[in-house]
Amino acid sequence: MRRRRAPSAGPRPLRLLLRLLLLCALWLGAVAGWIYWVGERDQAAKADAIIVLGAAAYDAVPSPVFEARIEHGLDLFRSGYAGTLIFTGGYGGGGARFAESQVARRHAIRQGIPADAILIESSSQTTYQNLYEARRLMLEHGLQSAIVVSDPLHMARALRLSRGLGIDALGSATPSTRFRSFRTRWEFLAREVYFFHRDLFVRPQ
Repeated sequence: MRRRRAPSAGPRPLRLLLRLLLLCALWLGAVAGWIYWVGERDQAAKADAIIVLGAAAYDAVPSPVFEARIEHGLDLFRSGYAGTLIFTGGYGGGGARFAESQVARRHAIRQGIPADAILIESSSQTTYQNLYEARRLMLEHGLQSAIVVSDPLHMARALRLSRGLGIDALGSATPSTRFRSFRTRWEFLAREVYFFHRDLFVRPQ
């Protein structure tokens, strides 16, 4: 007489692994979708200041990425969204003569922005430090709210860090990004998904 095989106690290990991988893929896709969605929204509204996050500069010339951020900040300022511009970013590597924020300030003044409408800090090296130093300037000058300017795929992290620092922040990403190719946009998005998860367990610096 043939013995009946005992019913399986649960999913086979391979099936369980596949389900786990599928859940991970769905989660990562959802995080990536949220990052993309946040970057596509323009929340610009009346605020006390416009914070332009730093990016690379080549001696006294802003990189294309940084120039796009600066120009968007200037557009918001000219449109009357805020009366103060805050440029962030310290000295890059290779013995740079100028801090990123100094390059931005020089660029803005050449565009006709009054010098007394600009605040800068020149010590930060990371997004978190950009915002930490911007908050210090805001506290020193009695500024309460801010529009944060950066690239679209960077905006979700910038806003999350801003709110963690107690900044009443709205996001307004550059209308176009210098990260245009599929490869550069994919690499940027993958990096931001990584930082999203890292920041859950490691205090940003």
